[in-house]
Amino acid sequence: MDSFLPILPFFIAAILTLFTRGSLRATIMIVTPIIAAYGIYNLEVGHTFNFTLMGFELEPIRIDKLSMLFGYLFCVAGLLGNIYALYHKDTMQHFAAQAYAGSAIGAVFAGDMLTLFIYWELMALTSSVLIFARRTDASLHAGIRYLAIQIISGLLLLAGIIVYYNSIGNLNFNHIGLDAPGAWLFFLAFGIKSAFPFLHNWLTDAYPEATESGTVFLSSFTTKVAVYALARSFAGEEILIYIGATMAFFPIYYAVIENDLRRVLTYSLINQIGFMVVGVGIGTELALNGAVAHAFADVIFKGLLMMTMGAVLWSTGEMRGSELGGLYKKMPKTTWLCIIGAASISAFPLFSGFVTKSIIVSAVLAEGYYGVWLILLFAAAGVFHHAGIKIPFFAFFAHDSKFIDTAKEAPKNMLWAMSLSAVLCIAIGCFPQTFYSLLPWEMDYTVYDTTHVLTQLQLLFFSALAFVWLKLAHIYPPELKSVNIDAEWIYRKLFPKAIYQTSSVFGAYYTKIECKVEQLLNSSKSSTNKFVGADGFLSNFRSLGGMVMWVAVILSTSLFLYYI
Repeated sequence: MDSFLPILPFFIAAILTLFTRGSLRATIMIVTPIIAAYGIYNLEVGHTFNFTLMGFELEPIRIDKLSMLFGYLFCVAGLLGNIYALYHKDTMQHFAAQAYAGSAIGAVFAGDMLTLFIYWELMALTSSVLIFARRTDASLHAGIRYLAIQIISGLLLLAGIIVYYNSIGNLNFNHIGLDAPGAWLFFLAFGIKSAFPFLHNWLTDAYPEATESGTVFLSSFTTKVAVYALARSFAGEEILIYIGATMAFFPIYYAVIENDLRRVLTYSLINQIGFMVVGVGIGTELALNGAVAHAFADVIFKGLLMMTMGAVLWSTGEMRGSELGGLYKKMPKTTWLCIIGAASISAFPLFSGFVTKSIIVSAVLAEGYYGVWLILLFAAAGVFHHAGIKIPFFAFFAHDSKFIDTAKEAPKNMLWAMSLSAVLCIAIGCFPQTFYSLLPWEMDYTVYDTTHVLTQLQLLFFSALAFVWLKLAHIYPPELKSVNIDAEWIYRKLFPKAIYQTSSVFGAYYTKIECKVEQLLNSSKSSTNKFVGADGFLSNFRSLGGMVMWVAVILSTSLFLYYI
């Protein structure tokens, strides 16, 4: 039974949240991730659980250091998210969040593709509830689009499984590679949930429309399971290096001009996943360690930033940077916690982002990808620009907003969750070697040397200088009350317009064809009536002899045609 322990607690807790209230439900939500983490701690590397179902050899439990690290990560994310979510009493949100966390843990421990598919789809269903739960028109529409795209990812995964099984004859979920049968179906399925370029808009569309706590859970699980799947199945594929570099690069521009601060963080999330994808594409032990380490750190510091913005939304009901500002006067604790999250994502020395992102950058340099290295440096500066500076500046400092009179500090449970996240950000940054010991592969890496520290400090200094200069010169893009549309323009604008125009053209042709057919039918009806109608030619033969004659004619004609 120990093998099931890391997976079952969250599903049991999901059921219990339906029948419990108050302090009992809160206790269940806090204890559940701790029990799950204890279960992972008791497992042995190399342990598996196998059985046969309908002729398929399944391995729902497979333990190695990679799955264990992500298992611990999701337990930490579940604990922080549950503490943060205690402020609301929405039973369906609590149920969905526990089932979502359990599905993510199940996915990373899955040793076969069919089990992975089941958890893959459960994640799609349970996570969509956290978007619908906000109960607004925008969240309803975003949730439907989100669920549709997640189902497409699942269908691609299922199609890949079918093709792979028919060719290889097993369902083991290990390294696949792009040359394997059905590999590109797997690649697209994982790419959708990793938010590859042009496949990313479900993330920027849906996450900002989720509830305050829902966004925290969403930013922790789906994309990280996808990164895990890429690391498991496509490590070392060079195409991922360039896809990841693009992901790290392009969101910066959208984040700078975006007004909705939670949407800024979703673009920043894509940017950070780009670093992880580059690490997976490099494929060396150093790079893979960097990718999974950065995934771990990102869940915590991105979760912290999402929590602080959720607290602002809870306090003011507003998320547009153009409408916020001056909240440090009423929310000083949230302000400081946001600054810690901003320092972490910006990779300041002594914070978590520095000790994880540096591994990936060093691995890129070691393999000679100097162009990609320059892109990652630019991306790192851009992160500081839009997430490290813009988020705290426009939310808490830019100017005194109308919410100063009514805003208040976040509830205690929110502050506790944010404080624990901040402590973890600092602990990882200050004790990197302890954190490195948890990584799946052995490595000899020193992050706090003169080169790393000075390079990063210079990068941060000049990025901050650029922000200040752009603001003073009135060149920095203003926070406009507008909605930015990027690649989603294809399916939100182009496709509907193309379908409308196509249907209009075909509609016009259809109308003309319908008129012609109607005229032809009327003409045929008139001719038929003249021949067989009440006053027609054939109707004049009413005698028995006439009827016999026509039967004989028809029979003779039929026999003649038959023999010919």
